[in-house]
Amino acid sequence: MRRLLSALAISLLALGAGQAQAVVIQATGSLGIQLSALPPVTIPGSAFVTVNGTGAAGGHVNTLSMPASPFQVTGFVLPVTDPAAAPIGGLQLTAHNAAGTFSGATLGGLMSINGVTKVCLFAACDNATTPPPANLVVPLNNAGVGGGFAVSTLVNLTALGAPWTAGTAAVGTVSIQGFQHGPASVASSTATASGSIRLVTPVFVSTNIASSAVVPVFGILDLHFVPEPGTLLLLGSGIAGLVITGRKRAQR
Repeated sequence: MRRLLSALAISLLALGAGQAQAVVIQATGSLGIQLSALPPVTIPGSAFVTVNGTGAAGGHVNTLSMPASPFQVTGFVLPVTDPAAAPIGGLQLTAHNAAGTFSGATLGGLMSINGVTKVCLFAACDNATTPPPANLVVPLNNAGVGGGFAVSTLVNLTALGAPWTAGTAAVGTVSIQGFQHGPASVASSTATASGSIRLVTPVFVSTNIASSAVVPVFGILDLHFVPEPGTLLLLGSGIAGLVITGRKRAQR
């Protein structure tokens, strides 16, 4: 049995050494848009991301490159029924992420969210019988990159964006926290399988509606690193082989 455990340990170390040289790792997760205290609209997806440039991918994430559009949705409607959210009757989201690059000890950088969130006022977004008498269109293109955008229609609106961060993003007194965690919350191994990252970005939205003079909007990018299918198969086959070998030796 002692030999079996030793062989298993050596196999796991060899597997880890092979992974450490990889620069591309698969990540699953979601891109979320949160308007004030309303539940976030989340877009699930997965992508192969590049970590630490051309260096090792088995340790802490120093840089991360995200491809364009693994997270995308068109015309997604989220009904809002909470009376405390009045006069908002729903949200309609059309968006996708652009390519982005993040770096630094506290990971951060630029990645725009291309699209719009339509805030349906006084009625649900998909109410064909009684359509919303007014809509508040919140452009998202400045989210995650910075800069401002102004619209003058029935509702005057200004949106100011900012870069992404794994730290804290705040709009006025409302804030949301990002993070970087490795397996079992070991921050030094974020980029290994089971590591996770949350990047957040604030969007300051102001309007000429008294009850919505300031609307805090946040982008939320959640990534969870997963092992490649081949790695899982190799690990499973290796463990199964060691178990069979151990049983045969025990029977002898």
